[in-house]
Amino acid sequence: MTEHPTSSLDDVVHQRVRLGILAVAKEARRVEFTFLRSTLGLTAGNLSQHLGVLEKAGLVTIDKGYEGKRARTWIHLTKAGKQALHDEIATLKTLIHQLEGPEGRHGESDPPAAAAPTPA
Repeated sequence: MTEHPTSSLDDVVHQRVRLGILAVAKEARRVEFTFLRSTLGLTAGNLSQHLGVLEKAGLVTIDKGYEGKRARTWIHLTKAGKQALHDEIATLKTLIHQLEGPEGRHGESDPPAAAAPTPA
């Protein structure tokens, strides 16, 4: 018996906000905190908490500095972050393929009932 694709989802990456952070950060060399906050519709505190989780996991780096006289916080996706996002997307594609495969498409035919393992 093979593992279900959902068992390969990364709990750190798969959370909606963190997946959004990684996706936005993947699209740019670096992304500014206020841009992320407004793009994802978050409060500063909520975004900070999620960034802390991603930074602790080594998926992003956070740099603080100034642009002119304004303090700025920049988020960079690390190599590990790029790989984690890639792996998560691959797992989601596998899951989608399994669900939309010939037996799972639009309810055309019901998949076989999952049987519990028989005691030995």
